[in-house]
Amino acid sequence: MSTHERLAALSAAGVSIWLDDLSRERLRSGNLRELIEDWNVVGVTTNPTIFAGALANGEAYTDQVRELAARGASVADAVREITVADVQQACDVFSGTWETTGGVDGRVSLEVDPTLARDTDATVAEALDLWKAVDRPNLLVKIPATEQGLPAITRALAEGVSVNVTLIFSVERYRRVMEAYLDGLEQAAANGHPLAPITSVASFFVSRVDTEIDARLDKIGTDEAKALRGKAGVANSRLAYAAFREVFSGERYSALKAKGAKVQRPLWASTGVKNPDYSDTLYVTELVVADTVNTMPEKTMKAFADHGETHGDRVTGTGAQAQEVFDALERVGIDLTDVFLTLENEGVEKFDKSWDELGTTVQEQLDGAR
Repeated sequence: MSTHERLAALSAAGVSIWLDDLSRERLRSGNLRELIEDWNVVGVTTNPTIFAGALANGEAYTDQVRELAARGASVADAVREITVADVQQACDVFSGTWETTGGVDGRVSLEVDPTLARDTDATVAEALDLWKAVDRPNLLVKIPATEQGLPAITRALAEGVSVNVTLIFSVERYRRVMEAYLDGLEQAAANGHPLAPITSVASFFVSRVDTEIDARLDKIGTDEAKALRGKAGVANSRLAYAAFREVFSGERYSALKAKGAKVQRPLWASTGVKNPDYSDTLYVTELVVADTVNTMPEKTMKAFADHGETHGDRVTGTGAQAQEVFDALERVGIDLTDVFLTLENEGVEKFDKSWDELGTTVQEQLDGAR
């Protein structure tokens, strides 16, 4: 089976392939368009670390950085202008995909300032600013699923903003994310916004769950505990999909669907395998199911293109089996509530750190240009 055929089979199974990377080099070289045409890529996600790496390793930003430095732009303004410009160009490249899929795919995600993750009002203001600044219908504004982020998600959607909800680790929090989405759609309809253009995905992190739980299982050290290594991430995602099917087959969503609303698709995030003992396509192969997105680092996407296998739906009807994994984890002493709280706190901290890294990189670029 060829590279194209493996990815085409994944797409045919209902999985939207999004690339977890973006740079101006990709845009200018035509690489992104090539990935769309030959690798079945139908969307892109970004984060501050991706932008920092692109700035540090490429020359495509030189002219813009010089112009920003010449007019004395602040670091914050420079970050905004650089990232918005890249996302606008990417949105334009994906405009054909956006049109042919009826606005489902062809999406490009841009994250709100992660230092605002615990501030609802500031997150909403930032989301609205980004939506206006990019000014493309196929943008997704990334908002974290923190306690303070949940009402921000609803308020942004109520204003007609399409949202990528990020940093979801537990099924319990995911259910609240879906509730926030439905609240937002109902408010958007009440505000007179058409629902058809509004799109949302819920980014459910996968590999980080295994990384955290595996470390705790190793610390417990029993044979029973060690036998559960590498099973939590997939099981957690399968339980999330069961919740997705339940919520979006209910009466509340049906009423919104009649007004043009789309489902909020689960997005499998953090699908690059961290443990070299596991298959490098684990979080793709085992999470194949319709109405989902898998956002992959290029390394993971190429691995699947080379030797990945699609065995049909690996998720529907697996909820009971997945719950057995979690029951077993609790029996050996894993505190799942603490696991998910730890992952969320670490996720926010990592996002903050990557935002600082981006600011530092831009400062260095501006200083060099001056």
